[in-house]
Amino acid sequence: LSASLDSVDLKGRSCLTLKDFSSDEIKRLLWVSGDLKHRIKHEKQYLPLLQGKSVAMIFEKRSTRTRMSTETGFALLGGHPCFLTSQDIHLGVNESCTDTARVLSGLCDIVLARVYSHSTLEELEKEASIPIINGLSDLYHPIQILADFLTLQERYGSLTGLTVSWIGDGNNVLHSFMMTAAKLGVHLRIATPKGYEPEQSIIHEAQKLSKQHGTQLVLTSDPMEAAHGSNVLVTDTWVSMGQEDEKKKRLKDFRGYQITMQTGSMAKPDWTFLHCLPRKMEEVDDHVFYSSRSLVFPEAENRKWTIMGLMVSVLTDYAPQTPLMKF
Repeated sequence: LSASLDSVDLKGRSCLTLKDFSSDEIKRLLWVSGDLKHRIKHEKQYLPLLQGKSVAMIFEKRSTRTRMSTETGFALLGGHPCFLTSQDIHLGVNESCTDTARVLSGLCDIVLARVYSHSTLEELEKEASIPIINGLSDLYHPIQILADFLTLQERYGSLTGLTVSWIGDGNNVLHSFMMTAAKLGVHLRIATPKGYEPEQSIIHEAQKLSKQHGTQLVLTSDPMEAAHGSNVLVTDTWVSMGQEDEKKKRLKDFRGYQITMQTGSMAKPDWTFLHCLPRKMEEVDDHVFYSSRSLVFPEAENRKWTIMGLMVSVLTDYAPQTPLMKF
């Protein structure tokens, strides 16, 4: 595996979805991320790998983790982050996506965009001559999934054979899990209420990936069935940004989906809990959220190391210095 990962070259690549990344490419990203974390956090090394480089951060939606992890991570590597809200740059309104993409290509080295519509990212990517990174769209949240799998690799020592259970909304984070899990040998059990299933085309693609990689994919509307025999219970907000008017209906439809110790009783004895945050009480109770099984805060920190790993991989020729982690 080490030899095949050594030869992976991601320089110049955009990352709109992990659907476009192979098993080896995702492993390489996790290896570089874990390597940077080890060298910078634990060995206290200074690595100005992005010195002289700048990232344009376009945010149509607010964010704590995506903004902080990118700004602090990019700066830690010697680069310069430029944060742009809709007040600064209004994609497709005061300037077309095409023009913005071309202008930014001449001014910075990489763009991270957090947008409402995934098509905005595709438009940017089509016209830009620099890498475009998806900081979240309505369809996918790839940088969250990299952090989640780094967190699980650290906790369990390897990923192959783990079972992850998603109990919640069929949203962008779930879509990204579905495009990634099988490539890492991870089984996926998904419970969503009726009417909140993941997109049909993404289910179809995930089924193909499961077949190809020999993993299990289960879709149900029963949270307890999804939790059965699982290593990791995962949920996310039930009401995403832009869905506030549906809140009352959603809270009713998601009744019985709160993750509690009772949900955990269906899982394996070593089960853990993930949530990409921000979290609301109805999604998971305090007993689980603040327990030793909860990995939510290391998971949030790993947003920083994985965005650093991704940026370094697409902007430089960096080769990891630490031994390959076990997958």
